Amino acid sequence: MPASARRLISNMIGDLKEERDELALQIHLGKEEAKSELARLDKKLEELNQQYQPLKNAVDETSDDVWAAFQLVGEEIKNGFYRIRKSF
Repeated sequence: MPASARRLISNMIGDLKEERDELALQIHLGKEEAKSELARLDKKLEELNQQYQPLKNAVDETSDDVWAAFQLVGEEIKNGFYRIRKSF
């Protein structure tokens, strides 16, 4: 095999390895980003749960605004979980 062909093959393999390494890093960073997002959403879910405890005991006394805000936070968490699931 001519030296030029060997060089081309070597370069191609080197380029493919570099691309593989870049993708591996992006996947790793993506996982970290997903972990971070999940931790943020987990905290928000726990806060929502804490807020829900007194609310469920006083449902008749709550205003529509409080309920709407509660639903918005719940929807935000649900959408966040969907974005994480979609990223995999």
